[in-house]
Amino acid sequence: MASGEVRTKQILRTLAAGRRFVYAVLLTALITIIGVPVHLVIDPVNLVMFYLAGVVVAALYLGRGPAILASVLGVLAFDFFFISPRLTLSVDNTQHLLTFFGLLVVGLIISSLTAQVKTQMEEARQRAAQIAALYDFSRSLATAGGCASVVQVIVEHFRQAFGGEAAVLLPDGNGILEVRAASAGGSLSAVQLAAAAQVYEGVEGATQGMLHLPLTTTRGVVGVISIQDGEGLDGQTLAARRSLLEAHASLAALALERALLAEQANQMEMHRATERLQTALLNSISHDLRTPLATITGALDSILEVESGSAEGIFMEQSARIKMIESARGEAQRLNRLVGDLLDMTRLESGSMHLHLEETDVEDLIGAALSRFDGNPARLRVDLPADLPLVRMDYALIEQVLMNLLDNAAKYAPPGTPIEVSARLEGEDLLIAVADRGPGIPEADIPRIFDKFFRIQRPNGASGTGLGLSICKGIIEAHGGSIRAENRPQGGACLTFSIPLRPPAATNGGTP
Repeated sequence: MASGEVRTKQILRTLAAGRRFVYAVLLTALITIIGVPVHLVIDPVNLVMFYLAGVVVAALYLGRGPAILASVLGVLAFDFFFISPRLTLSVDNTQHLLTFFGLLVVGLIISSLTAQVKTQMEEARQRAAQIAALYDFSRSLATAGGCASVVQVIVEHFRQAFGGEAAVLLPDGNGILEVRAASAGGSLSAVQLAAAAQVYEGVEGATQGMLHLPLTTTRGVVGVISIQDGEGLDGQTLAARRSLLEAHASLAALALERALLAEQANQMEMHRATERLQTALLNSISHDLRTPLATITGALDSILEVESGSAEGIFMEQSARIKMIESARGEAQRLNRLVGDLLDMTRLESGSMHLHLEETDVEDLIGAALSRFDGNPARLRVDLPADLPLVRMDYALIEQVLMNLLDNAAKYAPPGTPIEVSARLEGEDLLIAVADRGPGIPEADIPRIFDKFFRIQRPNGASGTGLGLSICKGIIEAHGGSIRAENRPQGGACLTFSIPLRPPAATNGGTP
């Protein structure tokens, strides 16, 4: 806080104190004016009670000093206006001196006791306000979600409670203190940052009206709270409220420690989850790689032994040789698809998959996907309306999505059952669905069906890496659409994806 503002506040406090003494004088004058007509009908000595009442009022509302002034002025006014000889400070009857003395002593005692009671009440009010502020602070911290929310709550609370701009400083990954959150005017200069760093290291520091307090826990200092001098709960300077500040800082430190521990626990859990995922990935990939490689290697070794003559007496017919070569070729294609799926998933997760959008005939797209279907084409059923418009999409990627959905349906549906492909318009979206007549999807597995490496457990143990549907989801979302899975009422599963007729200008780095 600037020195000019401090001087202005000091002047305002002085003027306020002066006004209280003026009010004490006016209060005594008012009692005297009231007493002028009253003393005509009652004994003047009874007017002492009026002045004592004025002393009590002054003590309650104006403070100890104005109450003492009211007591002294009451004695003088009572002597001057109501004791003969009137309008002088002389006294005819010396017994009145005892009355004056009693009035003065009683007035002083009453003013002192009343002021003490008022002070105690004010202190009790301040303590109640401080306890309420701590309680509200603890409730706000308890509801704060993470470390970022906690520091924001701390900054806002200190700004409101202590009337000065505040900032919270925490160490970065290299242990260097940096501002994590600050109120509107709570930015720190280089000198103040250096002072805060000293406090963090255990050296007391304060710069230009700003107080730095360490946020200390059982694990050590976790950060620093810096606050500019202001007037808050009790209108005192920060130095006078050091113990209260430290109580609030301790509460803030505990909340920060809790948030930091929670973040560390989350990071450890994420690390363990990543390790589990990597282990599952390696196990899955190693199995899926070894199986086709073993088949290919076995076929080639057998053919090589026969052709080289190293296996004497063994003859392989042409049909057996062709069958073995076809088996090796099929496994090589399976291996190629696995590697392609892994590359596609890597491109999707890294954001490097670019869309090449072009006006596409939906009928031609579905026809091309059906022509590449490896299963029995007689199983396929197509339902397309005649008025489908051209839709902007990446032809090759959407064809890959259709191929994955068709392969997935053929894999899980019983042989010979139909696979139905349909398309329709719904609002501003094109919807394409692939449905089968298989056993459907277990309800518990529907939310996870598009997760990486997830496969539905079936007794026949269908092969695959569990990446196909996850890749479909990534491609469709890159187009700005969505994909969902559901069970059909008449039996089987239906996977439906939507593509907006007017896709975003650029999606996932794609070409508009």
